[in-house]
Parts: sequence; structure tokens; C-alpha cells
Amino acid sequence: MEKQKTKNKFYITTAIDYVNAKPHCGHAFEKVLTDVLARYRRLKGDNVFFLTGVDENAQKNVEAAEKAGKPVKEFIDDNASSFVELCEKLNITHGDFIRTTAEEHGLVVKEIIKKMIEKGDIYKDTYKGLYCIGCETYYAEKNLVNGKCPEHNKVPELREEEAYFFRLSKYESSLLKFIPKYIVPSFRANEIITRIKQDGLNDLCISRKGAKWGIDFPGDPDFKIWVWIDALINYLSGLKDKKKEFWPADLHVIGKGINWFHSVIWPAMLMSAEVELPKKLLIHGYLNIGGKKMSKSLGNVLAPLDLLNIYPSDSVRYSLIKGSIFEDSDYSEDILIERHNNELANKLGNLVSRVSSLAEKYGLEKTENKILKKFKQKDFEKLMDEYKLDKALAEIFKFIDKLNEYVQSKKPWETKDKKVLYELSDSLKFISDYLEPFIPETAQKIKEVFSFKKIKKSPILFKKVEVIKDEKVNKLENVEEIMAGIANLEYDDWKKADLRVAEIKKAEEIEGADKLLKLTLNVGEVGTRTVCAGIKKYYKTKDLGGKKVAYLSNLVPRKMKGIESQGMLLAAFTSDESKVILLTLDKDIENGSQIG
Repeated sequence: MEKQKTKNKFYITTAIDYVNAKPHCGHAFEKVLTDVLARYRRLKGDNVFFLTGVDENAQKNVEAAEKAGKPVKEFIDDNASSFVELCEKLNITHGDFIRTTAEEHGLVVKEIIKKMIEKGDIYKDTYKGLYCIGCETYYAEKNLVNGKCPEHNKVPELREEEAYFFRLSKYESSLLKFIPKYIVPSFRANEIITRIKQDGLNDLCISRKGAKWGIDFPGDPDFKIWVWIDALINYLSGLKDKKKEFWPADLHVIGKGINWFHSVIWPAMLMSAEVELPKKLLIHGYLNIGGKKMSKSLGNVLAPLDLLNIYPSDSVRYSLIKGSIFEDSDYSEDILIERHNNELANKLGNLVSRVSSLAEKYGLEKTENKILKKFKQKDFEKLMDEYKLDKALAEIFKFIDKLNEYVQSKKPWETKDKKVLYELSDSLKFISDYLEPFIPETAQKIKEVFSFKKIKKSPILFKKVEVIKDEKVNKLENVEEIMAGIANLEYDDWKKADLRVAEIKKAEEIEGADKLLKLTLNVGEVGTRTVCAGIKKYYKTKDLGGKKVAYLSNLVPRKMKGIESQGMLLAAFTSDESKVILLTLDKDIENGSQIG
């Protein structure tokens, strides 16, 4: 992909995430989606600033900290660090990571509020309404579903309080003109327009009285600024000294559940404060588990940091972005494995390995690359510019399919045709540029292999994942049952077993567990794994640290006492079956070594 000579600025943002819990895959999806767009715009030659971060001023963060029995600041710092770690492990290329407890953010928030006050758009009154703590917002009764919040499936509480209000109603006609050119996709714009025309806009309560956490309302410390007003302003405060260079935002990327805040409240605030409006709002669908939205509040989350401890970053990125962008789509570890094995390992990985091996053996002869014309570059770029990333990615893999078909039809292992091998090598090097926004580490490896200085066979890009799903093992609850289940595995399942040397780095008791201990394992190249082992009555935690054990890594993970156990350790009964002894190994054996 050739860079343009002139640089346009491109400012792109994600929503900022509540830190009331660790990140789930919905957060990972949005960050990868935004990163793909940021990387693509850089490849086009744009000067990109990419902002992400966390919302730390929410009351739900305070409640979660109290429930965990931790000081609020300590709790927030701990969870915020998990979002930073998520960005690092996903190779997210953000220019800054905002935390809304930062002093400079609070100053910008107060500055915007003061401008709105000067405009005459804020006044004090009494408010009574139905309040959802999960959303941190009031709902009209008609907007509830069976009397419950549509996002969190909980009955909101009735609140009455003195508050400051924003004259949102004043901006109704201006918003109706702005929204159609602002929101992508258009059906999300239509949803908002229909709601405004049917219900009209009411003035908005923008403060909370007596709250102990958050930003003080200018001139009245008895009130805190409503967290959503505070949070939205991060898109300005996060630019710091780059505001003149990058504002207005070229693209906000958010999930559909916060459409109203970004398409109505945010532009109305900016109109009031006389700040230039953002250009586009991209609204993506949800990741679902079994058809239900993945949500910390609903308790059905899939932890991306756990997946990233097991699978390559590019496999997680690819599997997330392969689903629908604008509509909801299901996601699970099984879906990740299927996309890793069938598309990344079988289609792309095998092709790179095959072509590089033949090129190393027979060499290349430069020729016109006719097969490259089958890649529909303009179609790809149009899809990317329309934010249809899933379809753009599909265009790349259609071309990879054509390359695989070309290898099969030309049979260069028989013909030793150096021109065919040149076409294939050149095509893979070319397509690596288009893969880079999606799977950056893999794209770089492909570029290095086909640098044409001297082609050598590529290392395995994606090792296939084989998972033992035997119900006799994965549904058992204690070590004796599991050992019996393992003994009864069929031979075909044993052939799939990935046995590794693991070192126990930490052993902990689990609250309320009579038999289980939580073990943190160092499995070398495989990474860090967590295992719940039913050995509490046989071992003390202090005696387990540093032991090298045999670890079965590819059992289906399962929840035990609220902890995801990723595999199991091998053990044996004593002759009288009175005790279980872990199978321990020589300390000199390298962690992660395969046992076979």
C-alpha cells in the first residue's frame, strides 16, 4: 500500500471504559476495531492521533470497590492497569491513555461547564425519576423493558434530588440536522431521529448531590458533575497540547448502548460551549455469548487477558474483527480456535510455509505478476473507508484463497517453476501491507520472509490448536474424579493431549473451597496459566512454590469457584489410594517443554 504524499490529520477515539471490573472481550473488540482503522489511516499517510482510556469517576466504581473491601483509589488503579495491559497485549497503537481522575481532565471539564453556564444553558431545579446505577442515568418509564433497564436487565430505583440541568431541549432542531451526516451506520442515526421526533428532548440532569467521588460542580462543591458529562469531555481533555492540531475528532468509535449519549448529549454540549463538532460517530454492535450481550453487570464475560495468555495476539485480534462490525455477533473461545485453525493456520500459515520452502529450494525468477491482479484493491479500500472492516478482511482472504488455488493448479514442487514462485512470493509480500492493520505481528513476519534478499522457509506462523473436549473430564469436580476420567479417555483424545512442563509460581487458597487450591503456572512459551487443583488436603500452599509439574494444557477451560481453570496437573494415587501425589519433574527441565 503506497503512502500518500500529503498528510491529513486523523483523530480517532474509543469510548472510555468503566473500571468497576477487569476488561471483557467487548472492550477488546472495540479497541482492536479502532486500532485497525488507526493503522490503516497511517498506511494511507495520515497523521493519526488515537485516544483510549478509562472512566474512573463513575459511582459504580465506588460501589464495586466497597463490595471488594478495597479503598476506591487502590481498586481503580488495579483495574485501570488491566486495561493498560490489555492494550499492550493486543498491540494497540494509541497515542495516549486517559484516566479521568487526572487533574488536567478535571480542569477541562470545569472549563466546558463554565462556558455552558455563561451561555445560559445550565440552571438549578428538582428532579424525580427512575435511575439505573449500571448506566448511571435516568430512564423514562416508556424506555424500560418490562420495567427494567434495557442494558442491565435491572429495575431502576426511584430518586428525587435537587440538581443542575442542561437545556438540552434548546438544541433539538440543530441536532436533527446534524445527526444524519454524523452517525454511521445510517440505521443507528434513524433510531435516534425517530426517538427525538416521537418523544422530543427534555432538559438533562447533569449533577449528583452528596456524591463523594467525582469532579466538583463549578462554584458548588455540594454537587458532583454527572459522570457522563465528565466522561464525554475526555475527547477534548485527552488531546492536552494537541487540541489545535487534531480537534475536531474525525471519528468516535463506540458501542450501540451509548449511542444516545454520543449522538445527542455530546454534540449538544459542544454546541452550547461553542466548540467545533466531531465529524463522524461509528457505532458497532455487541459481542454476545449465547445470544446475550457480554457485560460485566450481567456476569457473562469472557476475559481477553486470559485468552491472550493462551493464544497469539494476532489470533485474538483476527477472531474479534472477523465478526460483524455494525450488527451483534456471537463470540467464544471455540470461535477463536476455529478461526485460528481454519483461516490463520490452514489458509494463511500453510501458504506462507509452503511458498517460502519452495522458494528457498528452487529460487525465484522475476516476471510479471498476473495473479496479483485478482486482488480487488479498490474494493478493499472502499470497504475500509466505509468502516466495513469484516468485509474488507474477507477480501484479503478471498485473495489468499486464490493464491492457494494457484499453488495447487501450478504445482511448483513438480515443475520447479521459478516464475510461479516469484508471483506467489511477490503476492504474499504485497498482501502483508493490507494484513498489517489486522494482524500486525504476522504481517511483519511475512514481510521479513519475502524480503527477496534471500528467502528462507518461514517458521510456523500459527500452530494449530487441538482441544480435548471430553465431557468425562471437563465436567468433573474433584481430583479423584478427574483422574478417573483421564484414565478413561479414548486413545484419539490422548493423541491430542498437549502435555507441558510447568513451574508453580504461586499457590493460593480459594475462599469457600474445601478441596481446591488456585495455582499460577509458568509454562514457558505457552505463557502464564491458572489452574484450580483439588489437592488442598494433600499439600500446603507454602510447599508448592517452585515445583516443576506435568501440565495438561489443552482441556477446555471451566469455571471452578468463580475462577477459570485452564487445564490440569497430572497426579497419581499412592498404592493404598489414601493420598494423591503430583507428578513432579526435574528442576533443570525448561518451562514449557513438551512431554511426549
